[in-house]
Amino acid sequence: MAKEGQFGLDSITGALAEASKRAPPVELWDPPFCGNLDMRISADGTWYYLKTPIGRPALVKLFASVLKREGDNYFLVTPVEKCGIQVDDAPFVAVELKVEEGALGQVLNFRTNVDEWIDCGPDHQLRFDPEPGTGGLKPYLHVRRGLWAKVTRPLFFDLVDLGEEREISGTALFGVSSMSAFFPMAPADQVKDFA
Repeated sequence: MAKEGQFGLDSITGALAEASKRAPPVELWDPPFCGNLDMRISADGTWYYLKTPIGRPALVKLFASVLKREGDNYFLVTPVEKCGIQVDDAPFVAVELKVEEGALGQVLNFRTNVDEWIDCGPDHQLRFDPEPGTGGLKPYLHVRRGLWAKVTRPLFFDLVDLGEEREISGTALFGVSSMSAFFPMAPADQVKDFA
């Protein structure tokens, strides 16, 4: 039986401080659930603990490295414990875009709010969800292990500028390509409706 206070934010932080600099293999960890933390990631990517923003970027990066998603639930995990947290939309935000040319053509490189660079492509896809009530779209980038980054509105406009029309299965679609993968946004005749 664990002593009171053994599990939680302090023990997660302590366990992580001893971890290596490599990305932890959280997908391999299946520790017991130890309860929910009063921790929340808001829609703008700000991390809160006890309703107060976490002001240390290094600590946010540390927690982000051990974030795990199971279904619609999010957890911070170590090899010995798993604590639930709340995520309002997506756990990350894509805040910067660099476009490069590579062996597979155009490459869209995104930087997240935790300074992680993600090369968009077959392993890190873009998706465009309908925005309820507006007729617009909310773009997301797959970061890792079922975790997504919401793409900021200015970057979405950049993606629209980079967009092109392609015919897929007899339908003209508007979308954007990266590393030879094409990510459709909407039927080409609806482009004016979502920008």
